[in-house]
Amino acid sequence: MSNLFEAAGMERAAPRPLADRLRPEKLSDVVGQDHLVGTSGALTRMLNSGSLGSMIFWGPPGTGKTTVARLLAGETDLHFEQVSAVFSGVADLKKVFEQARARRQIGKGTLLFVDEIHRFNRAQQDSFLPVMEDGTVTLVGATTENPSFELNAALLSRARVLVFHSHGPDSIAQLLARAEAVEQRPLPLDEEAREVLIRMADGDGRASLTLAEEVWRAAQPGEIFDAAGLQEIVQRRAPIYDKGQDGHYNLISALHKSVRGSDPDAALYYLARMFDAGEDPLYLGRRLVRMAVEDIGLADPQALVIANAAKDAYDYLGSPEGELAFAQAAVYLATAPKSNAVYTAFKAATQAAKQGGSLLPPKTILNAPTKLMKTEGYGEGYRYDHDEPDAFSGQNYFPDALGRQSFYEPVERGFEREIRKRMDYWAKLRNERGG
Repeated sequence: MSNLFEAAGMERAAPRPLADRLRPEKLSDVVGQDHLVGTSGALTRMLNSGSLGSMIFWGPPGTGKTTVARLLAGETDLHFEQVSAVFSGVADLKKVFEQARARRQIGKGTLLFVDEIHRFNRAQQDSFLPVMEDGTVTLVGATTENPSFELNAALLSRARVLVFHSHGPDSIAQLLARAEAVEQRPLPLDEEAREVLIRMADGDGRASLTLAEEVWRAAQPGEIFDAAGLQEIVQRRAPIYDKGQDGHYNLISALHKSVRGSDPDAALYYLARMFDAGEDPLYLGRRLVRMAVEDIGLADPQALVIANAAKDAYDYLGSPEGELAFAQAAVYLATAPKSNAVYTAFKAATQAAKQGGSLLPPKTILNAPTKLMKTEGYGEGYRYDHDEPDAFSGQNYFPDALGRQSFYEPVERGFEREIRKRMDYWAKLRNERGG
C-alpha cells in the first residue's frame, strides 16, 4: 500500500520536517564532516578504491551518521536496510539476515545500517559476525557511545571505526543558509539572535534546523526577533555570552579557567550556569576529567579518580541528585595543587617522537627470542633492575641516536614534590653508575 502512495506522489506531498527535506543527495553535500567525505576524506578514499568494508560510525546526534550510511548504499549500489537496536531483537535480525542472503543469491548486496548499535547486548552483537565474515551484509553501525567500551572486541576487529564530529558554528551556519535557500526566505533573527540559535543547536545539525522551523512558525510578517525573543519562542535556555569580555570566553572556558585558577566559588557558579542552560552532563563530566589531567596531574593523583567517580555517580543517580557529584568534583579540582608538568612533558615527548622518526631502542633492552637476534646483540648486557642495588640499574633506555632526553619536570607542589625527590635521587645514582 505504501508503494502505491509513493507511486502516486502522495508521500512527497505530505508534510516533511525541514531536516528531512534538506537531506543531502550525494556525499559531497554532507556538511561538517570533511575528514570523512571531503576530497581526501576516509570514506571518499574507500569509495575510490572500490572496496567498502564494515564500519562503526561514532559521533554525537545530528552529525549525519544515518544520512552518510544511506548515501554510501547509493554510491555502491547496495540495498539499504535500516534497523534500530532500540526496537529490534534477535528475531528481527534473523529476518533481515535471511532477506540479505536471498538478495545475495541474485547478485545484490546489502548495506545494513544499525542505529544505536551499542544498545544490543553482547550475544546480539555476536550475531552479526557470521554475516559480516561471509559478506552477506556490509554492516554500518551508528553509536553515540565510545565503541571501545560498548562494542564487542570481535565486532570491532571486523569493522573500521569512523568518528563523526559535532558541527561547529560555521557548518551550522551553512545548514541554516541552505534552509533559507530552500524556504526562499531569511530567518527573522537579528545578528545576535542568529548566533544564539547556532549555540542552542550545540553541534547538532538536526536540532539547528528544528529550531529554525520553530522560528519561522512563530514569526509574524516583518517581525525580527532579538536574542531574548528567540529564547521566549523556542523555550530553550542558552548561555548568552558577554561580547565585551576580551576573547569572548564561553562558559566552559570560564569554568576551566576558574578551576585552573583555584577559585572554587567561581567554578561552582559557572558549573551551575551550564546546568541551568541545559548543558549535556556527559560533556561536563569529560571536561572535569580533562581539567584533572591537564591542570592538576600528578600534583594530586586523586584528582583524576574524583573526576571519574563524579561521572559514574551522575550515571547512577541521574538529575538532579547527580549534579552534586559534579559540584563536589569541581570544588576538589579547584582546591587541588596545580601542575601541568605531565601535560607539558607529553607534548615535548610527542614532538621528539615525531622528529626522531623510527629510531631503534638500545639493543640492550630488546628481547632476543631467536638465535639470530641474540647473535645481533639483542638483550646483551641488560641489567635486571630488581637485582641491582636500590632496584635501580641506571642504564640507558633512549635510542642511542637520540641520547637521553628530559621532558618531565615535576613542580614543587603537592605530590609532585615527592616525585621530584625520587627523580633527583635516581639522577644522582645514574651519574654515579655511568648511566
